[in-house]
Amino acid sequence: MPSACPNDPRTAVLPARAVGRRVSGRLARWLLLIALAGLGLWHASPGHAATAVDLPRLEVLRTEQGLAIEFDARFELPAGVEDALQRGVALHFVAEADLVQSRWYWRDKRLAQVRRTWRLAYQPLTLNYRVSLGGLAQTYATLREALRAVQRLSAWRIGDGEDAQDADYLEFRYGLDLDQLPRPLLISIGSQPEWSLRIERTILLPPAR
Repeated sequence: MPSACPNDPRTAVLPARAVGRRVSGRLARWLLLIALAGLGLWHASPGHAATAVDLPRLEVLRTEQGLAIEFDARFELPAGVEDALQRGVALHFVAEADLVQSRWYWRDKRLAQVRRTWRLAYQPLTLNYRVSLGGLAQTYATLREALRAVQRLSAWRIGDGEDAQDADYLEFRYGLDLDQLPRPLLISIGSQPEWSLRIERTILLPPAR
């Protein structure tokens, strides 16, 4: 948690009582988050227990340029999802990260949001799998290799400047983006649990120095 600095122009104009309330509020928020994490409740989210996605690694790094994250997800495609892929349906996996500042006097403030999308497609003519990320694309011989390419990311820059300094926690989401499926398929799968490839995490950020 960024500490208040007497020479910081952002706090110098605030009355001493207001500054005290702000610090006390953020401290209380931190204590609450720590208590929830200790009870195992902070990471809980609706449907999390049924998801087929595991997230063994999610790290937040403070660098000279700001904040970056690295993650590694693990999952296998359920039979119905793999069958759709083999039949020519492209799958889109999305990672989203929000930097959030806790505020005792109002709802928490979202300082920044970043998003990455991978496109996974099967190429029947060559019997290969193609993964696209932005303007880059790579071909893989097996589905396992292609999945590993969409399941991890290193040194993903998510915030800099004041956003990185003021953020208290990170909200992270990763999974299969159902909104980009063909509409007829989306209607047919309904709420089938095997298509709910998604996981969410909320973690405290390391204090700024």
